[in-house]
Amino acid sequence: MTDLRPTLLHCAALLGLMMPPSPTPLRAETAVPGKVLVVTADSAGYLIGAGGTLAQMALDGYDIHVAHFGNDEKESAGLSPAETRWANIHEGKAAAEYLGFVDAVYMEHKSGEIGYVSSTEMRNQLFALIRHLRPKKIFIPDPYVHFHPDWDIYFVGRMAEEAWGYSGGSTFAAELARMDLTPHSVPEVYYYPVERPYRPAEGGEQNARLLGVDIGNVLDAKATALAMLRTRNRFRAQVLHARLNAAGRSSELLEPLDEKLVQALARAWVHQLAATMGEKHGFQYGEEFNYVGPGEAVPPHALERAVPKL
Repeated sequence: MTDLRPTLLHCAALLGLMMPPSPTPLRAETAVPGKVLVVTADSAGYLIGAGGTLAQMALDGYDIHVAHFGNDEKESAGLSPAETRWANIHEGKAAAEYLGFVDAVYMEHKSGEIGYVSSTEMRNQLFALIRHLRPKKIFIPDPYVHFHPDWDIYFVGRMAEEAWGYSGGSTFAAELARMDLTPHSVPEVYYYPVERPYRPAEGGEQNARLLGVDIGNVLDAKATALAMLRTRNRFRAQVLHARLNAAGRSSELLEPLDEKLVQALARAWVHQLAATMGEKHGFQYGEEFNYVGPGEAVPPHALERAVPKL
């Protein structure tokens, strides 16, 4: 009797070559941590206050969405407001894309004048985003820091806190529910400081706890993203140069103030800020937040005679 095993093995091998390879699992089939919504007054504030933490979350699989409430038309040297807006927004989008963030939405309220915008209008805009995206975490500029010179940060932060607190109820924005944007409560909020560490009595009060995050692994990415904001960095470097001259202090280290020096200043500042924050929390480089998360679980003894809700 003829041994057919070699022939069958060859046929099986040929069939194996003809069959398509096993498909790579799609991302939708993988456990995705969820979405993060970031609120900011401009293209730089959230990167300065939380860029490293958000970069790490993007690497961990979170979808990062950024809501810009200012139109970025103020910070430039030698450009018109329209040119400034165009440059800052496009550089901000490039920086967010570099860090792997999913999307950026611009509300286009005039920077420097957000205090004149109806907080109800801005809050409804944020309600819509929260209910549409249904994020697990939200980052907002901390309106409780003392003596910050940028009032846009205060007004955006105060409005964002209200939107976060009320987005889970049906009392506000009934028109959104008619559009199937039903209430959604975000379980975690990160208040972030802009441009400086928290000072005493600015963190860890009431329901918030002061949270330090180690960003050593992503510090270079954060510095690169902020260095991409060339228009803003050039403006800040020229302001620093002018202030040194006005104070009669030496500005030789800032001469010539070319693009290479501007970028070096931006990166050095990011590293110094991260080192200052990290030292407070035992890291080489860090960021810090007033963090509010889910409340403590109800203890078993309190549930002993609880009646299920019908």
